[in-house]
Amino acid sequence: MIKVSNKTNNQIELLCIGTELLLGNIVNGNARWLAEELARLGIPHFRQTVVGDNRERLMEVVLEASRRCRVLICTGGLGPTPDDLTTETLAAAFNAPLEERSEVLADIKAKLSARGRPMAANNCKQALLPAGATVLSNPLGTAPGMIWSPLENFSLLTFPGVPAEMQAMWEQTAVPWLQQQGLTSGIFRSRLLRFWGIAESSLAEQVAPFLEQQNPTVAPYAGRGEVKLRITAWADNGEAADALIAPVEQQLRQIGGSNYFGADGDSLASVVLACLRERGETLAVAESCTSGGVGAALGAVPGASDVFLGGVIAYANGIKQTLLGVPADTLANHGAVSEAVAIAMAEGVRQTTGADWGVAVTGIAGPAGGSASKPVGLVHFGVAGPEKSFGFMRLYGASRGREWIRGLSVGDALDQLRLALA
Repeated sequence: MIKVSNKTNNQIELLCIGTELLLGNIVNGNARWLAEELARLGIPHFRQTVVGDNRERLMEVVLEASRRCRVLICTGGLGPTPDDLTTETLAAAFNAPLEERSEVLADIKAKLSARGRPMAANNCKQALLPAGATVLSNPLGTAPGMIWSPLENFSLLTFPGVPAEMQAMWEQTAVPWLQQQGLTSGIFRSRLLRFWGIAESSLAEQVAPFLEQQNPTVAPYAGRGEVKLRITAWADNGEAADALIAPVEQQLRQIGGSNYFGADGDSLASVVLACLRERGETLAVAESCTSGGVGAALGAVPGASDVFLGGVIAYANGIKQTLLGVPADTLANHGAVSEAVAIAMAEGVRQTTGADWGVAVTGIAGPAGGSASKPVGLVHFGVAGPEKSFGFMRLYGASRGREWIRGLSVGDALDQLRLALA
């Protein structure tokens, strides 16, 4: 092998390959997932690169990385089509011949046969690997990866771009290899705290002293209506890292107060469903401008059906009257976008379905339909429960568009129900 000197040994980089990533056709979720996995293993990485399906540019990026890092983890470009260039380009970059691996070819044939598909000529290219490379088997698909060290102190790990395949290969083969190489050191643990109803700047100001800490670190992130605080600790083992996180988490949750709603994989919908389950109560929804968005958020949570009974999408006033029992004079006197109608919709869906709780949304998501008294971005909500009903209003503005308004409306509807259930 060629010897390379003057290189930091413990650097790892990620290279994601695919023109569809550059064009924005798909979100680069693989990079995020791999970054989190590396952190979990206590392996720092210092660079992420995206390159299209272009032989020259891919070769250039790989050769640059080989002079800089010890391990380059690549995803994408391992399929059977002509634009899948990763393996052959890597071999060419280091002047290595490609060899057909009989065991890989047999595995591809067996998988295609099991699916009732014939072996095509282009599938054969997936059995070609550089001389000296170790097969990184793919338990789910036909595209194998490889672990290859074409230079001294430089190794390549390749994975298909399909997330499920990449993740299975990572767990089965890549993680043990990284551990054997002595690249893992200690462990990083993270805890993600979730807040709703507070601006990122406001929360960041309240927790400012924590943002200066080194271990654990605290970093704020903002999304559509939701603000997150990620606590990350490094320690020799998971238990020690968790012990560093725990007191910081407790203090941050106290600062966040009622705006804090959950952690890690929690969502407003999952928290609401858990609260209903604890109370032994049920929920139904009535929606206009959100077009079923609240119901979709609830239904996305596994097991939702034990407490979420269903909902009604009621755009037309006639549907509001016939299915939800909204009085005609309420619509005439207040208009469809009003607190009175929102409350009537919530009470109506509660009565129609027999649910303990009803939640309703009606508003003007735009881009048209607004007026001086009821502008685009005005949304009214109704919550009806076993003991009382109440309404509230949000004015989101029109500048960020229809989907922004609808997304915030879904979140605020669930959040107010969460607070009512607390």
